[in-house]
Amino acid sequence: MGLMAWSGVGVGLAGLIAVYVGVFRPRQLRWGATDEEVAREMPGDEIVPRPVFNATRAVTVNARPEEIWPWLVQIGFGRAGWYSYDILDNLGRHSSEQILPEYQHLEPGDLIPLGPGAESGLYVKDIRPNETMVWWERKRHATSWVWGLYPIDGERTRLITRVRNDYYRTGLSNFIFGLLLIEPADFPLMRKCMLGIKRRAEESASRAHVG
Repeated sequence: MGLMAWSGVGVGLAGLIAVYVGVFRPRQLRWGATDEEVAREMPGDEIVPRPVFNATRAVTVNARPEEIWPWLVQIGFGRAGWYSYDILDNLGRHSSEQILPEYQHLEPGDLIPLGPGAESGLYVKDIRPNETMVWWERKRHATSWVWGLYPIDGERTRLITRVRNDYYRTGLSNFIFGLLLIEPADFPLMRKCMLGIKRRAEESASRAHVG
């Protein structure tokens, strides 16, 4: 490939990065969330005080917190799955469509597997049943992930998740890798996951109410 061709590739790549950073990234970092929800302090924010990646996503679930919580607490690779694109984040195994009693009990210090491997995951830092669950990367404190359930009324709940990451703490190569490869994949997977929780919780709540 000649110099001119390489220059064209470089210009095209720079253009894609500019579009992602300037247009797509600000929107996907707050998908579904209101201004108030983005600004609200959540448990675990102090773990990564100056995040490079700070994403707050939200969805309304037509179910009560206690009807959503069982689906949330069992999440994870090799557990109930991620309710997302299973071929990508669960080795093709379909995420559970049922509440799994064996994964309903979490305590601080437990590992939530993100993928295969003994240490591939985040650890539970704090857990308040039917309210919030905080995960963290406890070695470098470079990542925090919180799930929160905020009732709207007696039948609807806001499911909010926030991920904060400081790529700089893990080195320049991880910063570039995270910005260019992990981030673009994060949003479609996270959106699918939240909608997967919403569908399952609403369906199970509807069956319970009818019964």
